[in-house]
Amino acid sequence: MRPYILSALLTSQIFAASPNQSEYYKIEPIPLPEGEVMEIGSIALMPNDRVAVTTRRGDLWICDGAYGDDLKKVKWTRFAHGLHEPLGMFWKDDSLYLTQRAEFSRIKDTDKDGIADSFETINADWGINGDYHEYAFGTPPDKNGDVWITLCLTGSFNADSDWRGWTVRITPDGKMIPTCSGIRSPGGIGFNAEGDVFYTDNQGTWNGSSSLKWLKPGSFQGNPTANKFHKLANLPAPPEPLDGSRPMVEHIKNPNYLPPAVFLPHGKVGQSPTAIEPDLSQGKFGPWAGQLYVGEQTHSQVQRVFLEKINGHYQGAVFHLLEGFQCGIIPTKLDPRGIMFVGGSNRGWGSRGNQPFNFERVKWTGKTPFEILTMKAEPDGFTLTFTEEAGASAGDPASYSMSAWTYILQSKYGSPEVDQATPTIKSATLSTDKKSVRLTIDGLVRGHVHHLKANQVKSAKGSSLWHSDAYYTLNNIPK
Repeated sequence: MRPYILSALLTSQIFAASPNQSEYYKIEPIPLPEGEVMEIGSIALMPNDRVAVTTRRGDLWICDGAYGDDLKKVKWTRFAHGLHEPLGMFWKDDSLYLTQRAEFSRIKDTDKDGIADSFETINADWGINGDYHEYAFGTPPDKNGDVWITLCLTGSFNADSDWRGWTVRITPDGKMIPTCSGIRSPGGIGFNAEGDVFYTDNQGTWNGSSSLKWLKPGSFQGNPTANKFHKLANLPAPPEPLDGSRPMVEHIKNPNYLPPAVFLPHGKVGQSPTAIEPDLSQGKFGPWAGQLYVGEQTHSQVQRVFLEKINGHYQGAVFHLLEGFQCGIIPTKLDPRGIMFVGGSNRGWGSRGNQPFNFERVKWTGKTPFEILTMKAEPDGFTLTFTEEAGASAGDPASYSMSAWTYILQSKYGSPEVDQATPTIKSATLSTDKKSVRLTIDGLVRGHVHHLKANQVKSAKGSSLWHSDAYYTLNNIPK
């Protein structure tokens, strides 16, 4: 995330969604408890259409009526208070499980009066020291029952408490397993549709731009600040990256270092990525089934990410999707029935929107925009699929343009876009069903972000693309 002083001006502006967003998605604010500061940090779906939320100030509320047609009828019950900034929560076996700043906990209402009365620490084996930035973000259980927790560095620059800058797993029996190192400043953690774990890291030291990263067990994510904790794990520390190098250069030298699966180009896509949520709605939230949604705090948006695996590593493209939320997004939660809940805050970092905190829901209207649905890497270009039939313009290479760049892997804060290239669109071959196009491109660069502009592409009905920009991180070029 960017320093508050650089983005505070955003809080005073009201940012509307793109003019035709309401044709496709309806965003509705959910009334909040009067007089309460509801800076929402996590969301959990409960039985009987109840929704639990935690606040950064340590309250846990349960909302009845969040699915209803009349949101004026919502009712709130404060279930617990005095928690320590929970940034991860799920419901299981009549209990709410929370990742708090200092521990992983289980909370339960044993006497069934609607208020929590049982508070259990399951694991608290990582350190804290009071630094404001020592956040802890947690997942629901994975297929093995493990909860993954990613721990922000102290102040996002140092590792002054044990395991800061690491991702750990908490097993069903409460054991902590150090799993990945090289973390800097996470904004969220979650699964893709296949069950692999990803987190969002923010631009800063050893992060040229914010990005979506794959937490492959045993991997090094690039920031060497917390390498000293490999001794605690009885593991050899990874080679430290060369200051001023490039992500792909360091990956080739040390395959255990995983470059970002998808860069989220700073300023172009967002500034502070947060929540990660897979689309498991099977088409109830639009045509994006199996893709990822990534929250954005500073720009108050939700982005869409298409992932694929090439040579055993994830890569893919990010597209804009939703904007115009009341303030910056921290958690999201997509109900399989196709309702997305979002919450957030502008505290600490300014955000677009006219509210200091929010709780909103999003529904698909049933109308599908003309969009690039997927962008798949080919040995000599990309294949795009569309949400509907494309017109003749999609088969004209002049309808597209592309630029490419990478970032410096360095101890300095962030990076400019460097090593620029201009790949050439040589041909565009439209499929017989007009639902996809094969772009043949000269000048692809491994390890670069490839920014595709498709401004001139129109559908068979004459519609322009709702979003005409795609940013593909090409970690591997298929053979």
